[in-house]
Amino acid sequence: MPAPDTITTAQLARLVGLPDAPVLLDVRIEEDYAADPRLFPASLRREARDVTAWMADYAGQHVVVACQRGLKLSQGVAAWLRHGGARAEVLEGGFEAWAAEGQLLVRPDRLPTRDAEGRTVWVTRSRPKVDRIACPWLIRRFVDPLAVFLFVAPSEVGAVAERFGAVPFDVEGVFWSHRGEDCTFDVMVQEFGLRSEPLLRLAEIVRGADTARPDLAPQAAGLLAASLGLSRMHRDDLAQLAAGMDLYDAFYRWSRDAVAETHNWPVGTAGGAGRDVR
Repeated sequence: MPAPDTITTAQLARLVGLPDAPVLLDVRIEEDYAADPRLFPASLRREARDVTAWMADYAGQHVVVACQRGLKLSQGVAAWLRHGGARAEVLEGGFEAWAAEGQLLVRPDRLPTRDAEGRTVWVTRSRPKVDRIACPWLIRRFVDPLAVFLFVAPSEVGAVAERFGAVPFDVEGVFWSHRGEDCTFDVMVQEFGLRSEPLLRLAEIVRGADTARPDLAPQAAGLLAASLGLSRMHRDDLAQLAAGMDLYDAFYRWSRDAVAETHNWPVGTAGGAGRDVR
């Protein structure tokens, strides 16, 4: 049982990747970070000594603070955040416990340079269908919750990337794109170090939907149908992305928690009453 205002690695791991996941702040000192610069999923690096200058940014939010071992730095920062109106918890055992348990950690060498507001900026072709919605979902849920996505005319992706310092994805001839039979979502899962059973299962579904291979997973055809439907419902690409985030949240929760679950119509009894045969 964790102490008050403390969360265990197991508890936090169950929240990572969900739309209502807490803000995860990494306040390790530079020496500890340099020794192992891997990052907590969807985390933000903040300087503990400056907490009074930025704590107002998190007022009213659920925040988890992590330092190297879950001691004075994270305890102090969490206390200040609570003083500023946040619901702040400390990760029990800190980064050391998280890494020792084999929880997901993001490769820092694959992260693009952040802009002046601390966001990664990405650019791709307009009118997304599957990969160009799946990849933003993965980035925002597991890599950078503040990420910005620009959807532009296919012929202008490269020029926009250069002019606005954005990272191109899911176009030919760039790092973040299809490789062999893998789609861009597969590449991101691998390159960011996000290999987990639920994400690999989801990647197979995305690959089947994105590359006309419904044989790869029974759910691929359904994902494609829903994706094409969303593209017809929304003329605005950002509105479609917002709707797609919900779609992928649902597929991820199924992939993580409900793979073995089935559903059937209740069977009526002789007396007219039904029962749930699940």
